[in-house]
Amino acid sequence: MANSGSPAGTGPERGGAAPRETDPDQVAKVRAWWAHRQWLNGGHDGASAAEVLSATGWARSVGGAAPYLGLFARAGLGREAVDAAVAALEVHELPSARGCTYVLPAGDYALGLAAGAGAPEADLASAAKHLDVTRDEIEKLCLAITGALAEDRPLDPPAIREAVGEAVRPLGEAGKKRGVSTTLPLALGLLQARGRIRRVPVNGRLDQQRYGYVGWDQPVKGSADELARRYLSWAAPAAVRHLRWFSGFTAATAKAALAPLDLVTLPGTDLLMPAELLPEFEEFEPPAEPRYALLAGIDGIHLLHRDLARLVDPADAQRPVPAARQGRVFGGEADPQTHIVVDRGRIVGFWEYDTEQREIVHQLFVPLDDALREAIGRTEAFVRDELGDARGFSLDSPKSRAPKIAAMRAATAT
Repeated sequence: MANSGSPAGTGPERGGAAPRETDPDQVAKVRAWWAHRQWLNGGHDGASAAEVLSATGWARSVGGAAPYLGLFARAGLGREAVDAAVAALEVHELPSARGCTYVLPAGDYALGLAAGAGAPEADLASAAKHLDVTRDEIEKLCLAITGALAEDRPLDPPAIREAVGEAVRPLGEAGKKRGVSTTLPLALGLLQARGRIRRVPVNGRLDQQRYGYVGWDQPVKGSADELARRYLSWAAPAAVRHLRWFSGFTAATAKAALAPLDLVTLPGTDLLMPAELLPEFEEFEPPAEPRYALLAGIDGIHLLHRDLARLVDPADAQRPVPAARQGRVFGGEADPQTHIVVDRGRIVGFWEYDTEQREIVHQLFVPLDDALREAIGRTEAFVRDELGDARGFSLDSPKSRAPKIAAMRAATAT
């Protein structure tokens, strides 16, 4: 699958000055539609983790609580149910689009691996250019690793190095400067992308980054138009730039991938939608009452498009980013710098979890009504009793987020 383009967060795929619908009612309808397709308007409690991810899209995973928060908000799934689905291989964390890790349903494993296949090849090409690494050397290491791994007994990286011996080579100071201290990560990346091994969380949890590896035999198969079709089933209406952001496609690949699809453009916008969804969209009425959800800042409601302005009311765009330098405002960000509160597709608040007080701290853009109070309390109990924390990413910690929590408390008090 062709999968090259601008790196994440650079180039024209990061937002853009494309035409936007300005009618407030239409804006509210499109936002509520996104939330509806993302299963954030309610009605899906009891669905399995695989069903949620298949219907709403792959969940970005960076060693934080995002997959758990997203599955809880959409289907009321507790950590035990999600961990059981991971253990049963009904869902799994894999390197996928752009080489980034997502939690996928089993039905998408082949496609997800195909979407991410270019990233480890690019890493190998870079190592060959700058670190005197050869493909033959890495392929031999791949063989040694697959010979050492079983399908039911995970080995962590130190154990793999011990098992393969001199097949792993240190890359010296030059490698350390490039973040690759030995040849082992290059081989592990290739083997994961080929479906020959998989990474298993040591304690079975998705929000901690300690892994072992086991052997696997997963086919890798998928085309650019198949990925585009799946993407639009989760994210439509979406612009070409949104697809390019998610997939890493070049402009030419994106154009070719969309060509076989029967798409329509929403009037007054550059947003595309499968024609088969248009009647449902036209009949759709946004919920009259709020539908609050507390989500991670990298939840699919934002990250599938990575176009934050579409979820932010103009009145909220100038809100200061909690604990950021003076002049940095919410509407100027590529990504939320906190977890988010969403109502029918609109971001209506920031939140973080205070592990010392064992409570959610929030800064809301709307009045705290009973429905919002219930949503906060429900999520707070989930984080406190089942997760213990709600880290945004692997390096997030109670200490690092303390300034944001203090800033939110201060803003709420004024």
